[in-house]
Formats: sequence, C-alpha cells, structure tokens
Amino acid sequence: MAMTKKLAAEFIGTFWLVLGGCGSAVLAANFGGDGNPLGIGLLGVSLAFGLTVLTGAYALGHVSGGHFNPAVSFGLWAGGRFPARDLLPYIVSQVLGAVFAGWILLQVAGGAPGFAIDPASAGAFATNGFGTHSPGGYSMAAAFLCEVVMTAMFLVIIMGATHRNAPAGFAPIAIGLGLTLIHLISIPVTNTSVNPARSTGVALMVGGAPVAQLWLFWLAPILGGLLGGVAYKWLGPDRPDVVGNG
Repeated sequence: MAMTKKLAAEFIGTFWLVLGGCGSAVLAANFGGDGNPLGIGLLGVSLAFGLTVLTGAYALGHVSGGHFNPAVSFGLWAGGRFPARDLLPYIVSQVLGAVFAGWILLQVAGGAPGFAIDPASAGAFATNGFGTHSPGGYSMAAAFLCEVVMTAMFLVIIMGATHRNAPAGFAPIAIGLGLTLIHLISIPVTNTSVNPARSTGVALMVGGAPVAQLWLFWLAPILGGLLGGVAYKWLGPDRPDVVGNG
C-alpha cells in the first residue's frame, strides 16, 4: 500500500507539473497575440514551471519524495538517496502522469476556435526540440550540452536543498526557483526539458519531429541527472537516509 501511494503521488505530481508548466506555455504565453499585455511570455512560463514543482513538492513530497521526473529519480539513485528497485515503477508513473496531462491539455486547448498544432513549428504545443525545432534554432550539440548541464545543476540544487543540514522546510522553494532559473536560461535553446516525462507527455500529442527528437530529451537529462547526483554525493556531507524508500 505504501508503494501504491508513492506511485500515485508521482503520477499526480508529474501530471501537475506538465499541466501547469506546459499549460501556461500553450494557453497563456502569447495570449491575445504578440505584444498583448495578457500574455505571460518567457518569464511567466518559467515561473509556472517553478510553481508546479514548489506546490507539488509541498503537497506530495512527504509521500513519494516529490521526484516528478525520471532524471531526478536516476540522479537521486546515483547520489545514494533512492533505491534502484523503485526506479522503474517511479518512471512509469511519471510518464503516465505526463501523458495524461498532455491529453487533458490537448482537450482544453482544442476548445478554442481555430486551434491547430503544426508539428513542424519550433516548440509546437510546448514540445522540446533542436535544430529547426529549437525556439532559437540551436544545434543538436548545443541542445544536448544545455540539457545535460541544466539537469546536473538541478540535481545539485535538489540534493543540497534536501540535505539534513539545509534549512528545514525551505527545500521546495529552492527547487522551484531553481527550475524557474533553468527555464529562463534554456527555453530559447530547447524549450527546456530537463525532464523526459514532461517531454514525452506533450510530444505524443503532436507526433512528427517532437517524437523523432525525443531520444535527446531522455538521454541528456538522465545523463545530467546521473552526473549531478554523483557530483553532490562526493561534494556534500554523508546523508544516510534514502528518499522514497520504505
């Protein structure tokens, strides 16, 4: 029963992350057209992603550890904070939550007159991409490097903020603001993934190039998560407890 609740929390938390973050990009980033003050733009979308993690971590972190991201689960495993046996069920729950959020978002967005998705358009339906599918036209190499480094730093923030010697109760704020900063940096490059489940949830609703390029947004964030987890395990003082175990 304990594991069932953890997996449910991971499903709900990842659902909330994708619905809130990608939903803000699809429904509100450019609301009313270019220059309209009602559009939230890059800053608003970045903040929305941060707020989903902040609120999700406070609401569900005590249940499952609040990963909501396969790269985070891998990183915490590499950092000695998460058992290997729980990786697969956590990741399956995260991906299912993200796909469900993508489907819900598609139903809502489709209720607007004239709504259509162009799979060839960069960042269509909040998808991630590189080359002609990057918002800024960044190369595959630049996109890969960006995703690896951003995810590695995200794991350093997560592991540091949740360390037993860190100020108690403030970890979700640091993690949420960290994700906000990551989006401010990397939205122009890849539309910001750092989360394979988030990328998958919307890519499957679009098809075409977003699905064809999905491999990078699994490989790079997981590699970054592993690097960040190992780096903090070496850097930070030992912490014997394991997040999400029990």
